[in-house]
Amino acid sequence: MKLSLKITLVYFLLFFSNSIVFAQELNCNLQVNSSQIMGSDKSIFDVMQKNLSEFVNNKKWTNHNYQIQEKIECTMLINITERVSANSFKATIQIQSRRPIYNSSYSSTLINHIDKDFEFNFNEFEQLEYSENIFTSNLTSVISFYVYMILAMDYESFSKEGGSPYLIKAQTIVTNAQNAGGAGWKAFEDTKNRYWLVENLLKPNYDPFRETMYNYHRLGFDVMSSDVNKGRGVILASLKNLESIFKYDMNSYQLQFFFNAKADEIVELFKEAPQAEKSEIVPILKKINPANSNTYEKIISGK
Repeated sequence: MKLSLKITLVYFLLFFSNSIVFAQELNCNLQVNSSQIMGSDKSIFDVMQKNLSEFVNNKKWTNHNYQIQEKIECTMLINITERVSANSFKATIQIQSRRPIYNSSYSSTLINHIDKDFEFNFNEFEQLEYSENIFTSNLTSVISFYVYMILAMDYESFSKEGGSPYLIKAQTIVTNAQNAGGAGWKAFEDTKNRYWLVENLLKPNYDPFRETMYNYHRLGFDVMSSDVNKGRGVILASLKNLESIFKYDMNSYQLQFFFNAKADEIVELFKEAPQAEKSEIVPILKKINPANSNTYEKIISGK
């Protein structure tokens, strides 16, 4: 009896330890909102949410071993805007991801992005499939693309160009989807779509974006618990580094992508900065991110 109990306990501990070591990468709160769709029977959307949540959270997306506490916190909100047919839908998808700041309870937003070019088919009785080598569906391609963007930005914030493998995987998804007919995958359709989001990040002209992602988080925010002034100084320098992207492309999609996640955080950070730093950073922010000019005025006013 004691031997049997001991064997059972050993198996339990082995299973538990393996589940920790080989935990998947994402802790993603995926929601499907169908409030704009008329009709009383919306069971398909419940199934859609369940299946997509399992697809994102249960799949192993990298070769790395994650512990439970290391999972990337993120959200995906799919807002159904039109039911074209029984199994065909138009939607928007909002993606947010966060990373913890060293030695603090604060999490910094890495992505806060809305994609409005989202059309897909969904059959509640078919298994969701994704292949790295071929296009299987627009639904899983879009979802997988943003999973890799979440991974890429997270890795970029911890190591220099650490997100390269996942940017390349996202680019492969774009390539595979080129001839599938869905919107958002082609260069000529728009200057601000999935194609250009990943394409430009892999170009040398956009290296300052990737340098900023690392310096801003790893050398800036992560040291602020021990030296606020030093950390904030690094963040200021990293933001100034983005000016070169603005000079290359005043309408850069990547700058919009960055400041959609960072504008409010930057304001809160520099509200308490010395006047000299405020006077230096505000004109730069207004120049390279004019859409948030009024927001950056709060740095000066402190309100």
